[in-house]
Amino acid sequence: MFHLLDDPDQEVFDTVANKILLFGKEIIPNLEHLWETTYDESIQERIELLIHRVHYQDLQEAVRIWGNTGTQDLVQGAILAARYQYPDLAAQQVNTEIERIKRNIWLELNNYLTPLEQINVLNSMIYNYFGLKGEEVSYQRKNQFFLNQVMEAKKGNPITNGIIYQSLCSMLDLPVYAVNIPRQFILAYFDTFYDFTEPTDPGDYRILFFIDPIQGQIYTQQDVETYFKRVNVPQLPEYYKPMSNQRIIQFLISELAKCFRNDKEQYKFDELNNLSQILE
Repeated sequence: MFHLLDDPDQEVFDTVANKILLFGKEIIPNLEHLWETTYDESIQERIELLIHRVHYQDLQEAVRIWGNTGTQDLVQGAILAARYQYPDLAAQQVNTEIERIKRNIWLELNNYLTPLEQINVLNSMIYNYFGLKGEEVSYQRKNQFFLNQVMEAKKGNPITNGIIYQSLCSMLDLPVYAVNIPRQFILAYFDTFYDFTEPTDPGDYRILFFIDPIQGQIYTQQDVETYFKRVNVPQLPEYYKPMSNQRIIQFLISELAKCFRNDKEQYKFDELNNLSQILE
């Protein structure tokens, strides 16, 4: 089958490629060896595309499994999204670094701190001690959508910074969740006794304050209401409900897809949107 990869007939190549895909990840070392011993660039490109398709096939299944688990771990979901670009990414390094930050925050927290004081401790550790920086979403800076790159460069966008922030809060039993404010990715500190199974009362959101994960800036309810007026969007109760981890990762992947809208990378745009739809 490998000898047929250089067949100029696209139909023959597609047939061979589909048969090779049936072997799954086990075929990748053979494809990599073939790439190294092939000097025809057009054949190398075909092999690279095949390797990508094998990884993508495996990733689709991993995303499907993650989406069907009872409690979706936010960090693991973001690592799956990063594996689209970095298929050999090992989760251990990211998990170890987040655990280290969590441990340092935990040492500074105590039961006598108010919610605002708790968040001040988090902000100090995340943005000063760890040195995380943030910028508004830019589809030209695609690395800011990949959690491993954000942890390494210490610079993300509101979505990836927010995933790190919310994950740390979850590990520390702090009721901080992303909420569905239009055109923003923002976190909210909820009343500890808030029952997420109850319908949201438009007059009682049980949110103490909001947190911008770019740099940890605090916003009040009035600040958010002013924002709604400025962008001329009516306030709806569902905007103040926590987003599920599945919805957050779906949003991350669909926003990442927008980084690949040129003709040459159209297939990546389509593949990422397909991954996003798996989590519908």
